[in-house]
Amino acid sequence: MLTLNDYWQGRDRKYPDDLTPEIEGNALELLDRVNILLGEFGQERKINSGWRPPAVNGKTPGAAPLSKHMLGLAVDLADPEGDLDEWCLENLDALERVGLWLEHPAATKSWCHLQSVPPKSAKRVFYP
Repeated sequence: MLTLNDYWQGRDRKYPDDLTPEIEGNALELLDRVNILLGEFGQERKINSGWRPPAVNGKTPGAAPLSKHMLGLAVDLADPEGDLDEWCLENLDALERVGLWLEHPAATKSWCHLQSVPPKSAKRVFYP
């Protein structure tokens, strides 16, 4: 089960001024949803990228300037074989049921990006 400590990756201590109650609430809701999804998937995953304060996001290659990670609304899970991404594509009803959106696996080789808010396209599976 993924925890807030997993999600913060120590950044809550390094960047305490950037961590707001809103971000913490967002992260708790996100992790609840992701843990439900992983339970249905039947395998655990580690977090590659959780919360990113602006200083971290700015140094993250390929990160969107207004990344949902900065607001506690997105997580990247380790998925080296792509089996979680594949399962999500085959189980879109599970994503919908728990309220998650998936960045298309073609854009996320070796990790699975999930977020708790819809993208601009509003599509359950989207391209960045």
